[in-house]
Order: sequence, then structure tokens, then C-alpha cells
Amino acid sequence: MSGFSSFPFGALPALLLPWYASAARPLPWRETREPYRVWISEIMLQQTRVAAVLGYYARFLSVLPDVSALAAVEEERLLKLWEGLGYYSRARNLKRAAGILVREYGGNFPESYAALRALPGIGEYTAGAIASICFDLPTPAIDGNVLRIAARLADCGNCVDAPEPKRALRAALAAAYPPGQCGAFTQALMELGATLCGPNTQPQCTLCPLRAHCLALARGTQLLRPVKAPKKEKRAEEKPVFILRCGEKIAVRRRPAAGLLAGLWELPNVDGLLSAQEALTQAARWDAHPRELVRASEKTHIFTHIRWKMTGYTIECASECPAFEWAGPERFRQDVALPTAFRMFLEA
Repeated sequence: MSGFSSFPFGALPALLLPWYASAARPLPWRETREPYRVWISEIMLQQTRVAAVLGYYARFLSVLPDVSALAAVEEERLLKLWEGLGYYSRARNLKRAAGILVREYGGNFPESYAALRALPGIGEYTAGAIASICFDLPTPAIDGNVLRIAARLADCGNCVDAPEPKRALRAALAAAYPPGQCGAFTQALMELGATLCGPNTQPQCTLCPLRAHCLALARGTQLLRPVKAPKKEKRAEEKPVFILRCGEKIAVRRRPAAGLLAGLWELPNVDGLLSAQEALTQAARWDAHPRELVRASEKTHIFTHIRWKMTGYTIECASECPAFEWAGPERFRQDVALPTAFRMFLEA
């Protein structure tokens, strides 16, 4: 068994809520219970640090302030607003879900966990967060932060990545949610896991409001919790990337409609290793009429299962070959959203 079923989670709200009231960081999405704004923040925060999200969140809402605006926005504009956040399927699912909300719910959010869970891109965690924060339902939002806190509190030695411990934790936490303060409890757990009981760092146990109940602290095993399945080694791929310049314009093209970074813009690239001369030869094969190799630079970008080891070749070209689209500064500002793996070559 996971150990979660027998832990007294019901004792936590009385300790955690006063701490949260005094210690919570002032984040913009905490200033509202409006479902649209909470939803956008939760989707942005997946796989992304809070500090990185703040600017994106404000800019996104200034352009797309409500469900109707999101449902109607052109995909190019949406992806440009999302540029640099990564995991672009999140943005596409936002638009798909917004369309359903407009068509089936009059632009409002359904007030049940099951109906929220059925929307594109909304998984168990996000549905739990929206339902508890916006509608005061006892629906836990279990992410890595909450799993880590629970594993330490209960000194759970089981692998928390497995389905059974998550199910046990969800049931145990749901029973502990305080009526009328469900949203605050969800956010307090998030805050504790993001600050005092964080990942890859020494937990600040002396400051933790739950320290009297923490079995891992009592047994000295807090650095051993949570137990997770070993991570798979990421596959390394060599990726020569071409920054082909003709005047102020740079060559871009669409990626395939399926697979990694599906349908997004990219800088031309190939697989394998190329020398500088081979890079010039490849540019000539594209009829880019290369005149000069200006520079070569090395960069690495890590995806979920793949590590790209990239060599960027900046090449001056004599003409705009038809194999690519050629975008100037204004297009890059307005509607050419480049994933970070390629955008960092232009920023450099």
C-alpha cells in the first residue's frame, strides 16, 4: 500500500491555511477566481517556471481577455503569443477547448470536475485546480509538488509515479478538503511544494507549518522522498541548423503536421553531422546561392525524450530561393513563432 490511505491529511488545513494566508507569493492569477484566468495560468505553468510565465500571462490576457477571444483567434496569432513557452500543443488545446466552451456552454465554464476533465488539454490536475479554486469543490490538484509533500509527510517508500499511490492520495486528500476553503487549500499545497518543500533542493523543514506531522522529517528520510521511477536516457540527435540570410530576411519553413513541434515554423535543418563546407554545399543544394559562411555556433536543446545537439550555420545568400519562405523583422514580430530550439540562434 502507498501509506497515503492511513495518513491523517485531515489535520493539514488548520496548519497550512494560516501559513498560506501570510506567506503566499503575490501572483496575478491568485487575485481572481475567474475560471478563464485560472485556466490560462494553470496551462502556462505546466512544465514552466513561475518567473517565466508572468510576462506571458499578462501579454496573453491583454490580447485574449476571455473565452470568446481565444476561440476566435487565428492560430498563427495564438502561437506567436505562446512563442518560447514550449509544448505548443497546450496552446492549440486551449483554442480547441475555448471553441467547445463557446458552442456548448455559452462561453462559461462547466462547474463540475467531470465536465472540465472532458475538455481538450485539461487533465486530472488542471480540472482539480479549476474546480477547487473557482468552484470550491473538494477536488485535489495533484502534481509533482503535491506528490512530493505527501510522500514526505507519509514517508511513502513506494514509487509515486505509479497509478495506485496517486489514486490513494487523491481519495485521502479529497476527504481532507475544508468546505468553503477548497481553493485556498489547493493553492496552499502548491505554494508549500514550490517554496519550502521544493524539488532538487534541501527542504526548509524548520519553516514548514506541517513539520509536526512529517514522518520523513521524524525519520530523517526527507531527502529520499519521493521515490520515482528511473528516468529514461534521452536520445541524442545531431542537428545542423541553417540561418540563411538574404538582406534583412531569414529563411523559414513549416515543420510536418505530425510529430515533434508539429506544424510550427523552423529554421531549415537536417539530421547528422556536417562540416562548414558540407553546410555550404547543402545550402547550394537548396538553391540558396550561398556567398559566405558568417559564423558557426553550438547549442543544445532538450525535449522530453530527445536531446538536440545543434550546430548553427549562419550563411549569407545571394537570393531568396523558393524552397523556403523568407521573413523579415516585422514578420518575426507579428506572426512567425519559432520554437526556442531555433529562436535562440536568432537571439544570439
